[in-house]
Amino acid sequence: MGGVTEDDDPYLWLEDLTGEPALGWVRERNAETADTFTGSPGFGRLVRELREVLDDPGRIPYPTRRGGHVYSFWQDAGHVRGLWRRTTAAEYRTDDPAWEVLLDIDALAEAEGEDWVWAGAGMLYPDYRLALVHLSRGGGDAVTVREFDLGTRTFADDGFRVPEARTHISWIDADRVYVGTDLGAGSLTAAGYPRTVRRWQRGTPLHEAELVYEGTVGDVTVTAWHDPTPGFERDFVIRHRDFWHSEPYLLGADGTPVRLEVPDDADHYVHRRWLLVTPRRPWLGHPAGSLLAFGLEEFLAGGREAAVLFTPDERTCLSGYAVTRGHLILETLSDVATRLEVLTPGPEKGPEKGPEDGPERGGWARRPLTGVPPLCTAVIAETDPLAGDEYFLDVTGPLQPATLHRGEIGGGSEVLKRAPAQFDPAGLAVRQYFAESEDGTRVPYFLVGPEHRDGPGPTLLHGYGGFEYSLTPSYLPVTGRAWLARGGTHVIANIRGGGEYGPGWHQAALGAGRVRAFQDFAAVARDLHARGVTTPGRLGIEGASNGGLLVGASLVRHPELFGAAVAAVPVLDLLRFHALPTGAAWTAEYGDPDDPDDRRHLAALSPYHQARAGRPYPPLLLLTSTRDDRVHPGHARKMAARLRELGHPVYFHEHTGGGHAAATDHAQAAFNEALTHTFLWRQLGGT
Repeated sequence: MGGVTEDDDPYLWLEDLTGEPALGWVRERNAETADTFTGSPGFGRLVRELREVLDDPGRIPYPTRRGGHVYSFWQDAGHVRGLWRRTTAAEYRTDDPAWEVLLDIDALAEAEGEDWVWAGAGMLYPDYRLALVHLSRGGGDAVTVREFDLGTRTFADDGFRVPEARTHISWIDADRVYVGTDLGAGSLTAAGYPRTVRRWQRGTPLHEAELVYEGTVGDVTVTAWHDPTPGFERDFVIRHRDFWHSEPYLLGADGTPVRLEVPDDADHYVHRRWLLVTPRRPWLGHPAGSLLAFGLEEFLAGGREAAVLFTPDERTCLSGYAVTRGHLILETLSDVATRLEVLTPGPEKGPEKGPEDGPERGGWARRPLTGVPPLCTAVIAETDPLAGDEYFLDVTGPLQPATLHRGEIGGGSEVLKRAPAQFDPAGLAVRQYFAESEDGTRVPYFLVGPEHRDGPGPTLLHGYGGFEYSLTPSYLPVTGRAWLARGGTHVIANIRGGGEYGPGWHQAALGAGRVRAFQDFAAVARDLHARGVTTPGRLGIEGASNGGLLVGASLVRHPELFGAAVAAVPVLDLLRFHALPTGAAWTAEYGDPDDPDDRRHLAALSPYHQARAGRPYPPLLLLTSTRDDRVHPGHARKMAARLRELGHPVYFHEHTGGGHAAATDHAQAAFNEALTHTFLWRQLGGT
């Protein structure tokens, strides 16, 4: 039986989000999946166990530091939708902080009869009394925005309010905001995001807000924000032409945008007097993936002399950085292991000489930030560069629950919080191996499982391979409880398309090169077989979103390598993704189906179009959400229908809420994880 074509797609009707025929089909598939996997006592026990893990009161309440307070959003069994709350900085350092509840989302949802999901808040510097609260219906990316008064803990009756849309909004001052939102016909890009950004004055109608910048329909979006740093106040606009190319502007005193002449595919950040640039291509004699620092005023005047803060090599890349008031904390990966350094610029005036706490490079001194164990991940969880040089460091490893450290650069550090262990690590070990892909590329992967094996066992291989997103070794409490504790092995594959080795690692899998990500994933699977870790019949694969594309492609390209597959909120139709909400934003990653040259490789890579009868596929579980407005549930629905038509074993479950996370609360998340692991354990011969 041949493949589906766009001109002859019998399942287009399943793209109708709320039509009764499509929802009736969803209910039938949900019932089939529930009947198959959820009826046993073991399933109920696993749901309860995972709910206990997710609701554990000993979890770390990760901080957002603003002024004299630490803010945190918290969900547990008694607060299913969650609490937005705060405590003082001193109180947060205690073992059991006293929290002040600012907004109870459960109470709000009940009072208003809405399926509200917390989507964040932006607070106004410097006193942080006012906030722009984002609320999502059912977990979608579209939000409503309301101004909230933290002093009275109420929504302001005459405050800023924006109806449901994919809105960008941020404070300028107490009476003005920058806003981009749906203002009717012509106000959105083809990707469904705001095409204009406006300056909105309190007390005036939104549709009369002053136009600041206007993009094109073919752009992804336009955003603007105000930098309130004392002595460095300024305003910026970014035109996002596609996912990887943008044009940043500094707004002059008269509102005229002045282009920051950095490469359009570079990342950039302005901090106090510095312009920090990470080019994705060689620039000014520096390799892709470098971190360069320029004086902003000198750069605007034409100067291009940079202080080189980081230079990559074949094993080491820039993972990220965080700034405090006077320092930069550099995060790098060396064969996917974390390293941290503190960089300090030299004096603003006089000779370029850094402090005497480390060697200088271009006027910047550096010294290591210690305390990261091997085969672990450390990231800066929070800083407040408007306030000082405090930092919060999160350290975790596959067998090491998260530890939150607090420190002051130039001073000491302390262990502030420790997450509880959720499974017994005795008898388990973490190892890193390298597989060889078809073109000879060495592909790293992390393996967590029994230190001493009696033979091949059930193994779960996880991957993503896209959008320059890196998978690093960390503590996964749900995976530990549901998989490792039962004797399974868990593997994370660092395939091309991710950012584990910098921009080149990602760019190797762009467009038609996406096949390299699929080849890398298959190479890891073969290496697991060759090492005796598992066998094809006992190897499961999983991935979500772009990782769902990886799973779908692996299913139809290499079904002989795997025994089961799980794809959550997946991208599977590469010929129509751009026609579904927000999909047009991804053409810079995958290619443009409307371009004949791109269309050829997209058709060859698209799992939905490459599915065939007559070749045995391992069982597949598809998970999605009706409210996912980032990756349309039509991808998963149509793939399930197509595989059923071809006679392949496929199971499907769709939550009515949940957004792109496919779950809005811990109950839904526990159900999804229990369903996933019950399916995998049964298919892979777990005992």
